[in-house]
Amino acid sequence: MIIGALLPLALFIFPLWKITLEAPQYPTPLGMYIHINDFSDVNPHDIKNINIMNHYVGMKYIPEAIPEFKIFPTGIIITTIIGLIIGLKGNYKWFLGWFILMVSLSCAGLYDFYLWEHDYGHDLDPKAIMKFTNPDGSVMGFQPPLFGSKDILNFTAHSYPQLGAYFLGLGMAVSFLAFFVGKKERKTEQ
Repeated sequence: MIIGALLPLALFIFPLWKITLEAPQYPTPLGMYIHINDFSDVNPHDIKNINIMNHYVGMKYIPEAIPEFKIFPTGIIITTIIGLIIGLKGNYKWFLGWFILMVSLSCAGLYDFYLWEHDYGHDLDPKAIMKFTNPDGSVMGFQPPLFGSKDILNFTAHSYPQLGAYFLGLGMAVSFLAFFVGKKERKTEQ
């Protein structure tokens, strides 16, 4: 359990997510990493170029910071401390509780990410230089996928977890496994 509680700390080292935009006019795809407390370029000036390109269709600029960049690091530190206390206490039933807490917080984080993407891709400036409509006449949205790949005009947007997310998932899996190991040991002792 202690190892499972420590693994999410890798989010402070490795990116959580990556969004990439491929298009014929960009031989090297544009991309950005999403860290627990920052955005960063995949290649130099990618975010600047994404912002310039998105401005033409009325999308907001990718901000320097968002409120979640203050909340997520604190949440990871608090849940790690809780996990360590539970691991040191050694009650296997609490291992399941920590796992459920982490799954719940991760789902809330993914939902928040979806809401940001939706707002970013649909709340367009009506005075944008270029306007695109769907076949039914409604304004076209430019929301990248939450997970996977999606064609948007002549771009293909990719959105996938990165190493930080895998460490987070592994930490949760280890705690879940620790619950079953603890439960089995408890039955053997009886």
